[in-house]
Amino acid sequence: MNPRNATHTTHHWITTPISSDILRGALDLEHTAHGVLPHRLPARARAQCSDGQLAMAEAQPSGVRLAFRTRATAVEVDTLPTKRIYVGAPARPDGMYDLLVDGRPAGRAGVAGGNTLTIDMTTGTAEHRPGPPGTLRFTSLPDRVKDVEIWLPHNETTELVALRTDAPVEAVPDRGRKVWLHHGSSISQGSDAASPTTTWPALAASLGGVELINLGLGGSALLDPFTARALRDTPADLISIKIGINLVNTDLMRLRAFTPAVHGFLDTIRDGHPSTPLLVVSPILCPIHEDTPGPSVPDLTALSTGRLRFRAAGDPAERASGKLTLGVIRDALARIVEQRAPEDPNLHHLDGRDLYGEADFAEMPLPDQLHPDAATHRRIGERFAELAFTANGPFTDHSS
Repeated sequence: MNPRNATHTTHHWITTPISSDILRGALDLEHTAHGVLPHRLPARARAQCSDGQLAMAEAQPSGVRLAFRTRATAVEVDTLPTKRIYVGAPARPDGMYDLLVDGRPAGRAGVAGGNTLTIDMTTGTAEHRPGPPGTLRFTSLPDRVKDVEIWLPHNETTELVALRTDAPVEAVPDRGRKVWLHHGSSISQGSDAASPTTTWPALAASLGGVELINLGLGGSALLDPFTARALRDTPADLISIKIGINLVNTDLMRLRAFTPAVHGFLDTIRDGHPSTPLLVVSPILCPIHEDTPGPSVPDLTALSTGRLRFRAAGDPAERASGKLTLGVIRDALARIVEQRAPEDPNLHHLDGRDLYGEADFAEMPLPDQLHPDAATHRRIGERFAELAFTANGPFTDHSS
């Protein structure tokens, strides 16, 4: 394939309205002045929280993809991205779009331009500046009927302005694949993965042969009731929730609040999915917070040299007063699942250190002390697929 930003060529373009028929992985579509903005939380949930971090994370379309059947050999998508700039930190690369043809990687490209959001982590302020849309273009696609997917950037807010092809498109028929609904933190959203199809949930979904709905919300996996209701109300065959790191990052609650909040979160999910396989995943290894509470704060010494790193600002002695660490959270989650399991045989638990533990950290350390890099995303995705989708894993189909 030959992906690049470009203007129109001699192709005879057909413009197709962008609707939920050809968009997967979003729970809501907002019509804007430019086109449509995919959301990963429904409007009612968004109305219940004015937090800017949540608003940014849920509008970044991790796991969201255009999916259609066509014999087109060229595809253009006009998009309006919002680029993040962190004051004092290295410039971030443009968000990536991944092209799949009949399920196989067939191209990758970014879109320049767009809005910018300049974030100062030392003051907690952000400044938004408007910019122009850009055009994503893929050419030389096979001249046959095929299923095309364009995965949107997992870490860049993306308004979809127009879809053009040189042959008609139609929705992809239901392939009978199970739907996996996952919720977690920025690690689940994709953090520093190389591209949208190489976040660990996307990799695991591909290996497991399932359709992904990714509610990984950077900085925002906080046991919010509106997120639990979104999980409750979203049709799914398999569900997982990965809880812990954001509650420590934000120093949001103590153990006294955490335990009933987890029970309530699970109760709400079960109101809509009483017998769906439900996997509770505890945090992966993160040495700065294993025994030291939050909050997480930028390491200003590293930032002064242009490197983005985080440190734990809590005191290990504060565990005695109920402050949360990753070790405390893992123990609590294991107890909660064990307590509920006799009445809920489809509830399961996975220790996150089975996905990324001490040996992995020694080999592949977290570059900023919090987030895995691209190679580590691949390892976590492969391990999750092996543990959840094969052998006696909780997502294995035992009906056959």
